[in-house]
Amino acid sequence: MKTEVKKLDSIKRELNIEVNGEIVKNKFEDAFKKISKEAKVPGFRVGNVPRDILEKNFSSDVHNIVLKELIPDVYNQAIKKEGLDVVELPEISEVKLDRNALSFKATVEVSPEINIRNYKGTKVSYKKMAASPDEVKRNIDALKEKRKAETIDDNFAKGLGYANLSELENAIQAQIYIQNDNLQRQKIENEIIEQIIKDLDFKLPQSLINRQLQDMVRQAKLDMALKGTPREKIDEQENKISSELEPEAKRQIKVYLVLSEIAKKENITVDDHMPHRVMEFLLREANWQESV
Repeated sequence: MKTEVKKLDSIKRELNIEVNGEIVKNKFEDAFKKISKEAKVPGFRVGNVPRDILEKNFSSDVHNIVLKELIPDVYNQAIKKEGLDVVELPEISEVKLDRNALSFKATVEVSPEINIRNYKGTKVSYKKMAASPDEVKRNIDALKEKRKAETIDDNFAKGLGYANLSELENAIQAQIYIQNDNLQRQKIENEIIEQIIKDLDFKLPQSLINRQLQDMVRQAKLDMALKGTPREKIDEQENKISSELEPEAKRQIKVYLVLSEIAKKENITVDDHMPHRVMEFLLREANWQESV
């Protein structure tokens, strides 16, 4: 197999791929065998049609089978051979196939080269979480109003499944702590990400942006529908929704690519759970400073 890679820009590559000889010949033979088992020709039993009759009547079908099976195989071998980190399906063009050779062009987008260095030891500030008496009181008052209760006491707590008022207050205090801690963690994670990506400038694959934007627009339209917005109103606003969401789609793709690059550097498996694992790694490596 011959491959030639042409760099179109920082993230787009054009591959000229050619394969010939036994690989192509054998694929044609396999295709004819497959056709011969199913071909129905008057005067012949299925599976006993002579080769010259198959050649005459089914060459086009065989040609299509070879293209369908051989192009993906050869393409995957080519990108593996060239070590390309492809992010989307290729655009295939200029396909030429005969009984001895196959050649075609494949235009692909690849992950950008990201020169990321300073991702360890990121400075973050944190506060020790605690639920103040006022926060606990506000939550209990909200429960009182919701349940239309008169005096907050042990009976009120028992009505909510707690042994006494003290146990209810402790449970609310713990819940407030968890909520505040989660909010602080989200804030810290965002700060770490922003510090890492702020000085990184690289071209984003448009195919990834389009895919992410489509998902976000689909979710936004679903949310509108669930709120009772008429279908025609939703459709009228689709372009506006897409325009408003595009910057966030680009940001999310940039963050994902940066996290993927860190994962590769730190030998973290790149799968659906990769962002979470990389974030845990960055939190462990951060420079934590308690704020007053």
